[in-house]
Amino acid sequence: MTVRILRAADRTPVPWKNGGGIVREIATGPEGAGSDAFDWRVSLADVTADGPFSAFPGVDRILTVVEGAGMDLVVGGEHHIVDEPLWPHGFPGDLPTEGFLLAGPVVNLNVMYRRARTRAETAVVCGTVRLLPPEGGAVLAVSLDDGAELAGPDGVRLDRYDAVLAAGEPPGVLRTMGQAVLITFSHV
Repeated sequence: MTVRILRAADRTPVPWKNGGGIVREIATGPEGAGSDAFDWRVSLADVTADGPFSAFPGVDRILTVVEGAGMDLVVGGEHHIVDEPLWPHGFPGDLPTEGFLLAGPVVNLNVMYRRARTRAETAVVCGTVRLLPPEGGAVLAVSLDDGAELAGPDGVRLDRYDAVLAAGEPPGVLRTMGQAVLITFSHV
């Protein structure tokens, strides 16, 4: 199994594609792919004001509010109240989308994937979970609390927003002290 530990402290904040906020990229597939070439991309976005989302033609998105009260997400003119914390909400990234904060700033975990090439499944998990990447795919676990641990001889500790990216076999085991977001990527 190929395993990479992706530390939150190593992420550089950069402006959104449309310049409306700040994002910290966690991982992309393939690694290092730009905003027009990724198969999938996972990031954390700081949203401090109402405004439009960047358009990503051919891309589906899954937004999970990990900090804050939530948003009124207007996708293609339809309102979606995203006020349930840690509840993944999917929507097409190519429709005009605006976000309106419900009660102050939020931090969103964003999963984006090109629907013609990749599928993504997102779940919030707690406790002990096996990292089971599908054949030819990958699994990414993002710790939402301090104290998660990747089981093994070295027992790698993960702090808040640290992540583990795994591909191949055999599976690894993640033990959380709180919650983590688990994203599984497979090819279409």
